Amino acid sequence: MWKTIFTDFIIQGWYMRQCKHQIRALSIQEHHSHDLLREYDIPVPRGFVASESAQIPSIASKLNGPWVLKSQILSGGRGKGYLDNNKGSGIQSATTVDEAVKAAENILGNHLITKQTGPGGTLVKKVYMAETVKFEQEYYLAMTIDRERFSPVVILSKQGGVNIESSVKDGSNELQKFWFSIRDGIDEKLISDIKEKLGFNNFETDEIADILKKMFQIFLQKDATLLEINPLVRTEEGKFVCLDAKLTFDDAAQRRQKELFALREKEDVGSDELEAEKYGLVYVRLDGNIGNVVNGAGLAMATNDAVELYGGKSANFLDAGGQATKETMLGAFKIIIGDPRVKVILVNIYGGIIRCDMIAESIIAAAAEIGPLKVPMVVRLQGTNSEAGLKLLADSGLGIHTESEFGAAAKAAVDYAAIAT
Repeated sequence: MWKTIFTDFIIQGWYMRQCKHQIRALSIQEHHSHDLLREYDIPVPRGFVASESAQIPSIASKLNGPWVLKSQILSGGRGKGYLDNNKGSGIQSATTVDEAVKAAENILGNHLITKQTGPGGTLVKKVYMAETVKFEQEYYLAMTIDRERFSPVVILSKQGGVNIESSVKDGSNELQKFWFSIRDGIDEKLISDIKEKLGFNNFETDEIADILKKMFQIFLQKDATLLEINPLVRTEEGKFVCLDAKLTFDDAAQRRQKELFALREKEDVGSDELEAEKYGLVYVRLDGNIGNVVNGAGLAMATNDAVELYGGKSANFLDAGGQATKETMLGAFKIIIGDPRVKVILVNIYGGIIRCDMIAESIIAAAAEIGPLKVPMVVRLQGTNSEAGLKLLADSGLGIHTESEFGAAAKAAVDYAAIAT
């Protein structure tokens, strides 16, 4: 189970998944993450962000070379990704100012394609130029919440860096988990356990303890859901430096963490997610081919699980919440139909205060406005006036497949997707 959870953390990039359930959270770009770590006196390389290659000489004069220039996008795998201009990856090194300027020119204004982006990649508008750090070993360090144990946990591995996903998957990377309580925080017992399992000497243990205690402050004070340092490197002197960081924060904390949420830039949000926000919808891209429209986050999670149970994969997490009007349905269908990966649409709605016949009318009106459906649509309605709603859909002449049972609807969607594939 922990291997699955951990792999989900480091593969997703846009969002954190926990026990295969979608959790909506704020992620901030690497340079912002480094700024926050510096604020808490956690060691990171010195660096500055640039949006134009003309800024590079000035930045270089403030830093010790050689340097590393990193694309500032939220998707992982930047070092193994490639630019659409065929001029290298999203992370490039430089030993001279001219090389640094050239690297910035290669990166800025181009799309970076990684395993976490779509095939078109993500436009790089900023590059982070930092000092290169010499090190002896890479580690992986994370602090997050184990929702099955209702406990925060520290995850540590002696193997960090760009190959950590594959090493976790094939079992060659041993992860060490250290659960602790919010009340006790990073106490002596936890540090002693880490020292024993990781084989740190006294100096290294003191260094790790200091970093963990400061991370815990961020965790509490900033409503973090995941603080991931990969790699955390050990220098020749035995000191630890955080080379790269992925920090995510609870979306529900937006009112308390106004400064953090002000860092969310439009380029950090996918166009589909921005479009969804116009309609009051919550959209997160997944990696399957079944487009889901549901009302309620819990039902969305259950729908994704049901699709997986029958052998399919969801293309998205799209929650209409308590709104199932013609406008919201129209917005949801436009987003999903506009995704070329989608082979079938699955609408799973529970009618409580809003009656299912009204929901059916909204679906029919939205589908009719879009025009002939390019992919099959399966609609499951349950709740108030569900029978009337299903009859309206069946009689609409739009070719909508209707179901009243949850499992039957998920199976039908998976079967349609398999045929289309």
